[in-house]
Amino acid sequence: MDTLTYWNGTWHEGNPAILGPRDHAFWLGSIVFDGGRAFEGCGPDLDLHAERVVRSARALGLEPSKTAEEILALMHEAVRRFGPKAELYVRPMFWAGKGGAGPISVDPDSTQFLLCVYHSPMRAGTPLTLGLCRSIRRPTPESAPTAAKASCLYPNSSRGVAEMMKRGFQNGVVLDAAGNVAETCSSNIFIARDGVVATPVPNGTFLAGITRYRTVKLLRNAGITVEERTVTTSELDDADEIFTTGNAGKVQPVSRYESRDLQPGPIARQAHDLYMAYSRTQRVI
Repeated sequence: MDTLTYWNGTWHEGNPAILGPRDHAFWLGSIVFDGGRAFEGCGPDLDLHAERVVRSARALGLEPSKTAEEILALMHEAVRRFGPKAELYVRPMFWAGKGGAGPISVDPDSTQFLLCVYHSPMRAGTPLTLGLCRSIRRPTPESAPTAAKASCLYPNSSRGVAEMMKRGFQNGVVLDAAGNVAETCSSNIFIARDGVVATPVPNGTFLAGITRYRTVKLLRNAGITVEERTVTTSELDDADEIFTTGNAGKVQPVSRYESRDLQPGPIARQAHDLYMAYSRTQRVI
């Protein structure tokens, strides 16, 4: 079994056909999702991911048809069905089936839910390369639903990844509207210099991720200073270490930024080790 999807009260194997051409989400993008991880029978912070997808739905004008507690219970059930050796991506989603009273608005009462769980090998601790995205910037809250983990935000990030891959990088640093560092195309970013860690302060243009939150807390509890503040591009040129956090790779050190070669450093390594140790306390099976 590679993929398991809970939809309409039933578990389905594989990739079931769910959306039709007249569904609001199909043609107008009214979809939100979240992405948690499960591995070694553990599911770190799955409760926070369940809570966030509910918040994201409301931010997009949807009326969640499942509570966070119900979603968490389904997450745990799916992880148990796969067994303790599986490395999984755990993705709950809400979307609008119908339009509302306005010409392109959503009908909140048409909100549907699914949970898709599938095999996805972990890249935790694997170094990656970053360039500076010049083709895109993160939108402001006035121009996009930045408070939600909304599918409509990701074509912009995909454009950035395409630019980076053409330049020989795996991912890219994306700036906010003011020209300061926001995140990468698909994860949050940290720098370390002289033993002090900094990460961009949440300013409404990017999601301050759950893995980011956990990493900040774990590092601070270990006695490391972590500053949430404005980070400029010049600081990337001077950083002793750069690393990222996100659900695809959890904590990953950066081995090259633009023309700079970087060695995975001790703080990134400690962040990775702390996160993995924490994860193993979050047992599902």
